[in-house]
Amino acid sequence: MTAQEPLAYDAFVELAAADSAVVGLVLKGSRAHEGMTTEHSDHDLYVVLADGAKTDLTRFTGHRTPELDLVVLSLDEFRNAGMPGFERYALARARIVLDRLDGVIARILADKARLAPGEAFREAGEWLDAYANSLYRSVKNDRDGHALAARLDAADSIRFLLELLFALDRRPRPYNKYLEWELARFPLPGWDTELLLDAANHISATGDVSTQRRLFAQVEEAARQAGHGAVLDAWGEDLHLMRRRKARGSVERTAYSEPRPYYLGEA
Repeated sequence: MTAQEPLAYDAFVELAAADSAVVGLVLKGSRAHEGMTTEHSDHDLYVVLADGAKTDLTRFTGHRTPELDLVVLSLDEFRNAGMPGFERYALARARIVLDRLDGVIARILADKARLAPGEAFREAGEWLDAYANSLYRSVKNDRDGHALAARLDAADSIRFLLELLFALDRRPRPYNKYLEWELARFPLPGWDTELLLDAANHISATGDVSTQRRLFAQVEEAARQAGHGAVLDAWGEDLHLMRRRKARGSVERTAYSEPRPYYLGEA
């Protein structure tokens, strides 16, 4: 078998497992998400080598076909992969095919799946500010008759909102493809998954201001419970434009309930 020959996943796993330089094999992507594979799904495989090890398997570095994508890297490089970076979620939900280090590979993946308290608090504050910024622009553009700009800003705000909500739970945000999969199996504490996804879908599609304001009221409650009141208060009088106008005596269902201080005061 050479780097130029077609590679089947099972055949490569057998080859790699027979090489003592390989200390871990980790499968990511749709193959690691139960129920997400299709006829078009390939195998995305990390090949983790012992630090300083020499092996002919390095000839497969960068191998990419419709059947098999390989990332060949050292154990130290694997520890740092996605920390930070777009690969973090993929590795957080990756499946271990081989772990020769008595659980070390599993612990590395667990570390990627859980943001440190200070890291999560800092990122949540940044994403909250970005969310508020896009929300404010959307509502203001709607007020001023700029319909397209209002919808585009509303769609942008959902991206920042999702980053925020997952950071509040100390988790990397899933890719859009896996958002529903993730929330069905690992709901965000205090949030009604169905209502949250419905609101995100409606806001992204229409930029509806009333829905944005209702959702912001719930986000504001959760953010203040988590210790991010200063980020919101920095918006001053502009908060009035973002907040909902609730009719007296009305009752509405909300996506967020049972607020709790996730890591209040931790930085």
